[in-house]
Amino acid sequence: MTDFKPKARRPRGFVDRRGRTLAREREIVEKVLGVYEAWGFERLETSAFEYADALGKFLPDQDRPNEGVFALTDDDEQWMALRYDLTAPLARFVAENYDALPKPYRRCAAGPVWRNEKPGPGRFREFWQCDADTVGAASPAADAEMIAMACAALEAATGSRNYVVKFSNRKLLDGLLEKVGIPNTDAGQRTRIAVMRALDKYDRLGASGVTALLTGGRKDESGDFTLGAGLGDEQANEIVNFQAWSATSNSSHDTLKQISSVGLGQAGIEAIESLRQILGVCDDLGVSQNVRLDTSVIRGLEYYTGTVFEAQLRVETPAAAMDMLRFGSVGGGGRYDDLVSRFKGTPIPATGFSVGVSRLAAALTAQEDALASDGPVVVLPFDAAGMGDCMQIAAELREAFAKKNIKRGAEVYLGGSGPKAQLKYADKRGAPAAVIVGGDELANNTVSIKNLRLGAELAAKAEDREAWTKARDEVQVTVARSECAARVLAILAGN
Repeated sequence: MTDFKPKARRPRGFVDRRGRTLAREREIVEKVLGVYEAWGFERLETSAFEYADALGKFLPDQDRPNEGVFALTDDDEQWMALRYDLTAPLARFVAENYDALPKPYRRCAAGPVWRNEKPGPGRFREFWQCDADTVGAASPAADAEMIAMACAALEAATGSRNYVVKFSNRKLLDGLLEKVGIPNTDAGQRTRIAVMRALDKYDRLGASGVTALLTGGRKDESGDFTLGAGLGDEQANEIVNFQAWSATSNSSHDTLKQISSVGLGQAGIEAIESLRQILGVCDDLGVSQNVRLDTSVIRGLEYYTGTVFEAQLRVETPAAAMDMLRFGSVGGGGRYDDLVSRFKGTPIPATGFSVGVSRLAAALTAQEDALASDGPVVVLPFDAAGMGDCMQIAAELREAFAKKNIKRGAEVYLGGSGPKAQLKYADKRGAPAAVIVGGDELANNTVSIKNLRLGAELAAKAEDREAWTKARDEVQVTVARSECAARVLAILAGN
């Protein structure tokens, strides 16, 4: 028997999910997949591992097969890697089964993906995505459909229209880079990629941060230095100013007029016509109020070739939560006409959208945390003789919640600790209320109900002990056992 005791620790960049978080993610997945299926997309599941050459080198700074991804070699010494998204495996599947599939092929999928990148607030190495893709449709109408369906999916997942789907076209950037003297050649490709990666950080770093990445480089908060694209100040300023146009424009149509006046060459002309058609379809489908043409949208993955889009929540995450987590986009996608084609050697257009399930769930949960506790109501047996009564009360509460269609649990404390520890347990569970069953309550056929949510609010406001003692009388009341469910429902309703 060895004396070695391994240290219990999570790998950096990974999270354990439980309870409410897990339930929220599952709910988002099913609601979003329900929208995708209603729009005619069929479900597909692919394996977590793919051959590294099939996934391709589309992540930032990927100079060897296992950089940017988690990889290993199989018995034949071939590199295999955990998928970094759900789109690259789709490209392999379509190429492998091309003759048997309908054209266009419409598929949806959900599952975890893995990226071996530097973790940070709100950025994990494992997270869930929920995708829809159309393979074999070159029309801008297919891109517009993706944007409109993204609106429907986000509305279903969030229960509101507090979101915006921003979109642009990569070919605008191609035309702009040609204009400032960066050719679309093999020699200029490395610079172009560096520019795209810098611009993809515009929302997070702002104009000054992006300008630094376009020129000499930038040192982040941790002290790590990222080498810049090496552009001159004049080139960098022209690119940053172009990206910032959308922020000062009154509408998507106004932004399109501004872009049309710049002169971005043939690539720009093609992009502008595509964007004009997309705006028209969005107008026809009635989603324009939640859609915005934004030239700062780039998307970091290198396989995008045309239209790109990104979804963000409009409601700000509460300030307290923002100190811990900073959320970027909660979804995105675009056109990737070369991803399937590289397997087949023939043009195969494709477009798709992905909801970042883990990030969306975290953002929605953070918003809710500022409003109310979301844990179960906890029934506390201060007297062990009342355990049976506590079980009955919890069952009655669950039944009352179900009748009112309230998504809330009710549980009994089953530990062996005393009253003080039981109340601490209810706090840790995020309970809005605790139902107390002690000796006096058993003798009088009553229960004591403690409004934990109100208690926390009053404790924060009370200026001294006397004020808190006075406020405490509002927090806990004793009622007849028959009135327990009604009183708890009133607390949940904020009464």
